[in-house]
Amino acid sequence: MDSSERLVETYLKGLAFKEVRYEPDGNVPPDFLCDGRVAVEVRRLNQNHDDGTGRGLRGLEEVAIPLWRRVRDYLTGLGAAPASDQSWYVFYRFGRPLPDWKTIKRELDALLVPFMAHPDPQPFEAELTGGFSIKVFRAPTPKPSFFRPSGHSDEQSGGWLIAEIESNLAHCIAEKTGKIAPYRARYPEWWLVLPDQIGYGLDDFEQELFFDQASITPGSFDKIVLLDPRDVGRVFEVWP
Repeated sequence: MDSSERLVETYLKGLAFKEVRYEPDGNVPPDFLCDGRVAVEVRRLNQNHDDGTGRGLRGLEEVAIPLWRRVRDYLTGLGAAPASDQSWYVFYRFGRPLPDWKTIKRELDALLVPFMAHPDPQPFEAELTGGFSIKVFRAPTPKPSFFRPSGHSDEQSGGWLIAEIESNLAHCIAEKTGKIAPYRARYPEWWLVLPDQIGYGLDDFEQELFFDQASITPGSFDKIVLLDPRDVGRVFEVWP
């Protein structure tokens, strides 16, 4: 049993199943069988491209994800504009080396705080220090906060968080659907559970953003679940 399978085993044993069996039919699908009827396949969700640096996922996991969370917290922390019934999306682009967060925040403050107070704000784009840039455009309906992150573009990895999860999830679903095809009829229900090495399960807001912007084709699976590999209690059911 590898590390991903151990994580999924812990998750499954925390559910209401009476029995969780590992490899019930030997070295063929499923990886787990729960109560004799729910077959579970395991696959780590990660990027499926090589950035050419030999560092694999290091750039996305160590730079893009923490930056996304900082930008998200910063934008929502600005709150609602006084007497305003509108919200604005903020899309950002960055490259490496990334400017330090204090510099980025100071320049964002200079742009976004006056924008909130403007009586007639208009969409705009701006270049900040070190190749960091933003695009601000109006949301079609008001949100709880005046600003909402809409995503980002990483010049090195070639994608932003939600798009990376969507594309790589599609790859994993297709791969596993093909793998289980000869065995699909053995059990009435099949799950795909993926320790999420891209978004680490996503928080509530990011999950909402995912459902707004991503599309899932479940293949042969009745349920698809992303687990935070740092805490299997943090679960994101992307299907159904």
